[in-house]
Amino acid sequence: MKALLLTRYSHLEVTDLPVPEIGPEDLLVRVRACGICGSDIHGFDGSSGRRIPPLVMGHEAAGVVAEVGSRVDDLRAGDRITFDSMVYCGDCWYCRRGDSNLCDRRRVLGVSCGDYRRHGAFAEYLAVPRRIAYRLPDSVSFEHAALVEPISVVFHAVGLTPVRLGDAAVVVGTGMIGLLAVQALRRAGCGKIIAVDLEDSKLDLARSLGADEALNPNSCDDVPAKVRSLTGGRGADVAVEAVGATAPVATAIACLRKGGALTLVGNLSPKIEFPLQSVVTREIKVTGSCGSAGEYPACIDALERGAIEAAPLISAAAPLEEGPSWFERLHGREKGLLKVILKP
Repeated sequence: MKALLLTRYSHLEVTDLPVPEIGPEDLLVRVRACGICGSDIHGFDGSSGRRIPPLVMGHEAAGVVAEVGSRVDDLRAGDRITFDSMVYCGDCWYCRRGDSNLCDRRRVLGVSCGDYRRHGAFAEYLAVPRRIAYRLPDSVSFEHAALVEPISVVFHAVGLTPVRLGDAAVVVGTGMIGLLAVQALRRAGCGKIIAVDLEDSKLDLARSLGADEALNPNSCDDVPAKVRSLTGGRGADVAVEAVGATAPVATAIACLRKGGALTLVGNLSPKIEFPLQSVVTREIKVTGSCGSAGEYPACIDALERGAIEAAPLISAAAPLEEGPSWFERLHGREKGLLKVILKP
């Protein structure tokens, strides 16, 4: 099969690899679409430490069942599916209580971090356990279904955020996750949504997807002060931080009212400086959010009903052979690029 292989950092090759073998509880999937995630870009250049070559990356994917294991009796060849990016065991303490994203034996597709290597979906075929797969309705395209994984990350994060009807929310970082968070927070009942980003083009898109206000720190001297002026002088009730670095986290905290709640989704930096006294003295609630845990059906339903818009977030869909050039363009932070879908 053809696969996009990270042979060394900053170098990808389309090469031939064996078709994966499947176990009795697995599916062999013919991959039809796989999105390039920001984490793949950080893996491409080695900065994340979680894509050690050689590796086939890719975890935002959808496709068609090509073969089923001997114990799989509810799916068959030809069925359209998407699947979780996390391979969880289903049997540990966390899995049994519904926290599959915290599984003790969790493995992420397309990740190699020293502890394990699990090839991903930038390939014609991929083997996955049946338990992480979900049927797709015919009305949801494979390209849109490749966004179910990031949508599930956002649904999980917003589900952890104590949103009350009419709350004011701040979203810091309007890349893919932030733009989805704007939509999900509106769906959750927020009355005012304020987007914060350094790129005006992303802020324009955030407005079109439901943000009431859009603030760029490069042109707004004091973003937290502006947020307070937009929220009765108090600050936002909730904030979602979708970058994962010191400055945006500090901005999100500063934008909150006393007693507000921050949900951290961004995961760019392993360590950051943290404004501890501001959090403690204003009794800010801080929650980390990792992956998803059971949100896939709701995400697929939201796409099918049009409750989440996917099309404005997809910049391009290209054949797998063009993968190396698209990685270079994304790594170079080409203006205007959001989600790029590769089609093996």
